[in-house]
Amino acid sequence: MSVSSEIILQAQDVHAWYDSSHVLHGVSLDIRKGETVGLLGRNGMGKSTLIRSLLGHVHQRDGHIHLFGHDISKTRPHEVARMGVAYVPEGRGVFGNLSVRENLVMAARRGRDDRNDWTLERVLHTFPRLAERLTNLGSQLSGGEQQMLSIGRALMTHPDLIILDEATEGLAPLIVADIWRVIDEIKASGLAVLIVDRDWHKVLSRSNRALVLQKGLVVLQGDANDMLHNPDLPNYLGV
Repeated sequence: MSVSSEIILQAQDVHAWYDSSHVLHGVSLDIRKGETVGLLGRNGMGKSTLIRSLLGHVHQRDGHIHLFGHDISKTRPHEVARMGVAYVPEGRGVFGNLSVRENLVMAARRGRDDRNDWTLERVLHTFPRLAERLTNLGSQLSGGEQQMLSIGRALMTHPDLIILDEATEGLAPLIVADIWRVIDEIKASGLAVLIVDRDWHKVLSRSNRALVLQKGLVVLQGDANDMLHNPDLPNYLGV
């Protein structure tokens, strides 16, 4: 899918604090329809805080955030989700006392334009492992299966933008390869994607644009392919 000129999410001069700790220092970014944006940086540089600020989870924040042209700077997380943003958190957020089917179906709703293309059947076809474990509780799944369930649940909300925070963290190599396959499918389907992952090579090879955070500041940003060959990049990623 090609990238549209239509901006889905736009953040301008975002600051965020945890109590007296000033974590983000004037971060700006925008994400267009059908675009994949990579968010890179070492641990503790503000990546998850930026995501949580965009979604309304961080209460001490300043700046302007717009979603489809609507100001969501003070909007609550569940309202942001209903406006078309799906979030796959680093901790996966699977309900351990619910079955795989229940975890998926509880999230299902049509998209903003009444889209209903990510049905239960399509999600199970995309994640055959989940189809084999429909009656298993979330707590009975492996880490990789929980990640698949978290992504599948997000897709069943029919979002316009999906945010993946550390999509392959701590997973076995075969599962990691499967997750990247699904991310490729999501990208090809035309959804906009904001992705955080330690494997910056894979992030950049799939992204249209990327930005790098260091101590809550954007220190590099631009075309992902250009960034992939930027000799300064390893200095900011600690590799």
